[in-house]
Amino acid sequence: MTGEPGPLLRAEDLLGPVAEVAARLLGCWVVTDRPEGRVALRLTEVEAYSGQGEDPASHAHRGPTPRAEIMFGPPGLLYVYFSYGVHWCANVVVGPAGRGSAVLMRAGEVVVGEPLARSRRPAARVARDLARGPARLTQALAIGPDDRGADLLDPASAVRLHRGPAPAAVSAGPRVGISVATELPWRFWETGAPSVSVFRAGGKPRRGAARQDQRRD
Repeated sequence: MTGEPGPLLRAEDLLGPVAEVAARLLGCWVVTDRPEGRVALRLTEVEAYSGQGEDPASHAHRGPTPRAEIMFGPPGLLYVYFSYGVHWCANVVVGPAGRGSAVLMRAGEVVVGEPLARSRRPAARVARDLARGPARLTQALAIGPDDRGADLLDPASAVRLHRGPAPAAVSAGPRVGISVATELPWRFWETGAPSVSVFRAGGKPRRGAARQDQRRD
């Protein structure tokens, strides 16, 4: 699949309950323009994380700490964090400023720039594995710490979020690799999409830590 992305999302597209916004992001395009070229992918899997005191798995559960303050808005910012000390994860800040909610971009299908994505992901043997999981997604798109705080809604940004074709069907279930708030069905994926990552339940909870980074791809 090739082509041009649709219009940029607007801030108002990211307002509403975090689970509803997360499901709406399926099918949207994430586009990165780097000196070596463009890579774009269509989101096929996401996870919602709330900052309203109902979600102890969220980095924002304890309020705007130095790491999580970016989650408190405005909507459309890119929240990038280091997980397990080995890879980066990327989230879209959603909801009105001050709410502290974000959506993890968990997996996608590369639709533009597959050769460049393959050069960044040489271990991927088939196209479905290029961005199958949050670490692989950031690798394929070359997203890292310098992108923290990028405005995904700005046409001049190197990382942008565009409208795309919505999936024909959406499935929902528990989030991957967390050990608290496991009852929330806040992972959403395009039903039957080959790029959706493998589900792994979380491990034993650790005292005193928000567990948004307790997941693997």
